[in-house]
Amino acid sequence: MIFNEKNPPRTFEAGFDIKRIIKDCGMVKLSPDEQITFVTESGNEYDLTRKNFGYYATPSLNGRLKRFDMRAVLVKNRHDQFFIILVEKGKEPLFDKYIKEEKMEVVVWMDNKDVLSTLGNT
Repeated sequence: MIFNEKNPPRTFEAGFDIKRIIKDCGMVKLSPDEQITFVTESGNEYDLTRKNFGYYATPSLNGRLKRFDMRAVLVKNRHDQFFIILVEKGKEPLFDKYIKEEKMEVVVWMDNKDVLSTLGNT
C-alpha cells in the first residue's frame, strides 16, 4: 500500500442547492488482495479490498457491514445518477435530512437478506 497525503487537502464544492466543502485528503494505492479499513469516531468500520479485476467496494452487505453497524442504501439524484451510500446505524435521521436537501431518492436499502435476494431475481 502506498499513501500520498495531500497537505493541505484539496478542497472543492459539492451539492446542488446547498453547497458543501469536500476535502480531498490523499490517495491510497492498493495492490491486488490488499485492503484498507476506514474507522469512524464511534469505532464503526468500512473495508475496501482491491482485487486484480477491480474492488470489493463494501464488505458483505448483510454480514460484516451490518456487524460494523453500517447500512448500504442505493440512491438516485435529480440527474438520474445512482450512488451506493453507507449510513451509520442510528444516523438515519441525518441521512434523511441530507437526501431531502439534495433532492435524492432512496431506491432500496440493501442490508436485508430478503431484499437482497429479490435484487438477484431479474
